[in-house]
Amino acid sequence: MDAVLLPKSWDVDQILDDLDQHGFAMIDDAYSAEYMHALVEECISHLNQFRDAAIQNGVVSNIRSDHILWIDEQLNFAQQHIHYLNALSTQLNQAFFLGIQEAEAHFACYNAGEFYALHRDNPQGKNGRIISTVYYLHENWHGDWGGELRLQDKNGRWHIIAPTPNRIAIFQSDLLHEVIQAKHQRLSITAWLRSGNPIW
Repeated sequence: MDAVLLPKSWDVDQILDDLDQHGFAMIDDAYSAEYMHALVEECISHLNQFRDAAIQNGVVSNIRSDHILWIDEQLNFAQQHIHYLNALSTQLNQAFFLGIQEAEAHFACYNAGEFYALHRDNPQGKNGRIISTVYYLHENWHGDWGGELRLQDKNGRWHIIAPTPNRIAIFQSDLLHEVIQAKHQRLSITAWLRSGNPIW
């Protein structure tokens, strides 16, 4: 793959330091307004293809109620986001020897009343997920609309991360976290940086 330059807003040194110290990091104003708008339009134009999210082996569970669409080569703007994440993975591998080989990602839509209860993205280390990322791609968000990411860092402290537009949350996939019930439609791209093919 050709080298991909990360956006200037991605302070890699800060990301690496935050991940090392706390197990999570954030990037605000991640992309240009034009690119973010293109991502939002791409997501919204495919909402009729979203399906109920599953937790494992296609099993739909009552611990989550969001809807997703896996990102493939036909979703050009979302693919560019994955290219950036792959470039970040190279930096993470060099710093922490994580062995990340690929990224997998889907659009996620939480409609009003939907949530994702406490869980880990890599339970028992079985699915190869090492780093989780959430990019908030709605263009407006109000503080009373819910939908926050509640996360326990590697030191046992809890944090509330607001779904601020154009923000990327990055965290270790083994950390306990949840998505608080949304009161308004919340759009995002969830991606995992992983070591290889899942075993489920």
